[in-house]
Amino acid sequence: MDKIRLDKWLWAARFYKTRSLAVQEIGKGRVYVNDQAAKPSREVAPGDLITVRKDDPALHVRVVAISGVRGPAPVARQLYEETPESIAARERAAEMRRLAPEPALGIETGRPTKRDRRLIDQMRGK
Repeated sequence: MDKIRLDKWLWAARFYKTRSLAVQEIGKGRVYVNDQAAKPSREVAPGDLITVRKDDPALHVRVVAISGVRGPAPVARQLYEETPESIAARERAAEMRRLAPEPALGIETGRPTKRDRRLIDQMRGK
């Protein structure tokens, strides 16, 4: 077996939980094979470059092996290797999220809390 359907490979490599989810994402144009839009029935072989836009930085993986069965995660991880550019982009995005300001810090200027509402009601005489 040297080629397999794209949706089946994505399912076996654990990118999507079911084949139907893989088909939906491919149909929405979130999966590319060799920088070209793909269809679920497109066959992939070792050496193909697959781009999956599942999270903010897209994952770029190279197909290393073919499998038609969904196995445990460590086995599924051996079906592909992530490109160095994709790893660097993922690490940059994680660092940016880590350095981003905490959203809850600006809550004083935002919506009043339950305690604040009670104080406001007390000042108004309610």
